[in-house]
Amino acid sequence: MTATTDYQPQAAQDAARIVRDNLWMHFTPQDAGTGADVPVIVRGEGAYIYDNQGRRYLDGLAGLFAVQVGHGREELAQAAARQTRELAYFPLWGYATPPALDLAERLAIAAPGDINRVFFTVSGGESVETAWKLIRQYFKLTGKPTKHKVISRSMAYHGTSMGALSITGIPGAKADFEPLVPSTLRVPNTNFYRATEHPDDYEAYGLWAADRIEEAILFEGPETVAAVFLEPVQNTGGCFVPPPGYFQRVREICDRHDVLLVSDEVICAFGRLGYDFGAKKFGYQPDIITTAKGLTSGYAALGAVLVSDRIFEPFKNGATFMHGSTYGGHPVSCAVAMANLDIMENEDLYGHVRNNEAAFRSTLEKLYDLPIVGEVRGSGFFWAVELVKDKTTKERFTDEDAHRILKGHVSKALFEAGLHCRADDRAEPVIQLAPPLICGQAQFDEMEQALRHALTGAMKLI
Repeated sequence: MTATTDYQPQAAQDAARIVRDNLWMHFTPQDAGTGADVPVIVRGEGAYIYDNQGRRYLDGLAGLFAVQVGHGREELAQAAARQTRELAYFPLWGYATPPALDLAERLAIAAPGDINRVFFTVSGGESVETAWKLIRQYFKLTGKPTKHKVISRSMAYHGTSMGALSITGIPGAKADFEPLVPSTLRVPNTNFYRATEHPDDYEAYGLWAADRIEEAILFEGPETVAAVFLEPVQNTGGCFVPPPGYFQRVREICDRHDVLLVSDEVICAFGRLGYDFGAKKFGYQPDIITTAKGLTSGYAALGAVLVSDRIFEPFKNGATFMHGSTYGGHPVSCAVAMANLDIMENEDLYGHVRNNEAAFRSTLEKLYDLPIVGEVRGSGFFWAVELVKDKTTKERFTDEDAHRILKGHVSKALFEAGLHCRADDRAEPVIQLAPPLICGQAQFDEMEQALRHALTGAMKLI
């Protein structure tokens, strides 16, 4: 191990060696060749990123569903610098800081209904973990200690910490870490493209999917079920949009059985769907909202759990929520979040997404002339293209073929064509697109052309 005093910054051309010997990348297979072809992203500007070879790529995934206002915003760098000079760090453990106060009030004003309490975290997974712990204590304080179970949807991603991973509905993400936290249940998601029930009636299918939540509650016993965690638009599997009436039925079910509705908006909040909160777009009232990512446009690590007055009520008489973290509500992160929200408001980025949603969709739908494209679906600036072996029958690829086509060809071809996005085979093979909210028709066209190039090549592999 090199002594700290001997360390000298390494040139970008040493990346392969450092990846091989030192840097353990997230969600990345490790082998003897790891690092040989790892892109080194050194700069971002607007909707684009640049590697250490000077090549430019359209950031079609906003980093990881986060960079809402685009890269290189000087306003956010200045906000971080100002706050660092004034107060670089202090915890929220019995203290407050001006940025945390300002941001908490701003989020409470924006949140729907009586959601007025804000508990800061560092990440989306931590927000989900926090929400589940909070819910468990809430029911103990209200005299219902047996209500502890959580329902989530098949293939839904909610985080990687042990509690959040337990709520996550992706079997392949969980297997290596079992046994996980018990008391989590799975129900169908809203993938209408693959519907076996009511395949010709979108609304009826949505109500059927919602009713499976009540079925699970009744089977387990309402006295044991605490909460339902749902994304407004489910990410994993490829942008499953809720059918009309789905969330309204879920809300009715939750109210009937005293089950809390958690809107997991780590991706969907702060403009991704054209609104500050996805719950507003789809017209439902959550009890708790979990957030992160777009809150700071990824410029600083910050998440938040937004809580209704009803959930906070039993804590008002001196109860302590024995939970927190060193960096939750970090003053620099909160200052960056305030500046980020200012940009989105001043530039009307929510309105921009709503005004351009149809154009984004219609541009991607040009890909329907390719036999490999089964469905284009999504909402706002959050879209997926599902790939199929046979468009007429919706025949699936085998797992081996999906991996070979996506990882072996499509991902590389897209990057070579200058597009950063996600080719995901955790469920059916999909390509996900979630660019910065500043994008317009020029970027939509770029994405369509890169996709067309990559998918045309993939068809030769079928």
